[in-house]
Amino acid sequence: MSRSEIVNRIIEEGVVAVIRMADSRKLMNVASAIQKGGISIIEITMTTPNALKVIETVSQELVDVVLVGVGSVLNEDVANQAMDAGAKYVVSPIFKPEIIEAAHRRDIPAMPGAFTPTEIQLAHERGADIIKVFPADIVGMNFFKGVKAPMPHVRLMPTGGVTLTNGGDWIKAGACAVGVGSALLDKQAIADDNYVLLTQNARTLRQSVLEGQNTVTGDTRK
Repeated sequence: MSRSEIVNRIIEEGVVAVIRMADSRKLMNVASAIQKGGISIIEITMTTPNALKVIETVSQELVDVVLVGVGSVLNEDVANQAMDAGAKYVVSPIFKPEIIEAAHRRDIPAMPGAFTPTEIQLAHERGADIIKVFPADIVGMNFFKGVKAPMPHVRLMPTGGVTLTNGGDWIKAGACAVGVGSALLDKQAIADDNYVLLTQNARTLRQSVLEGQNTVTGDTRK
């Protein structure tokens, strides 16, 4: 897939599942469970034990069902290592032009973090494909509405503050997609190997986002 195709898929699905797990051995089951619930875009953070190996394994074994990216990237070297391992998009909690440039050299989307209108615009000007507003729970949905009014050209994705039922509200506030971690990936369910609950969580979130997307586009057929 090309960079633009990957971006379009992320926006179309509307959800990036942020996986930050202490036990990377269970990650494959988690990815499969949420994929069954309609979420096929997963971000494996560099804070996951053996993250690069996990990215490589998941991207190879689930290549036909999930789109694997890397998160918590803080520099160009890590971005390159993750892309070598199979990451198809690069997410960072910060804005560093070198990370964007490294991703674009490989025709891979870059999704840097930003927190203020100035940072958001700077990231856009340096080529950010989607801008991760982090931590979004601090600024809230009204911030998205406020930023998008004078800056409709920016693509924003909140991480932090997104729940299973308010994903659609973030979309209606101006987000192009949402990043979701703990709300989707119930720690107790994972500890109990209750992957059915994770699938149910994914369905609930995906339905919320779909309703938000339909409201924005005026499409009531889905």
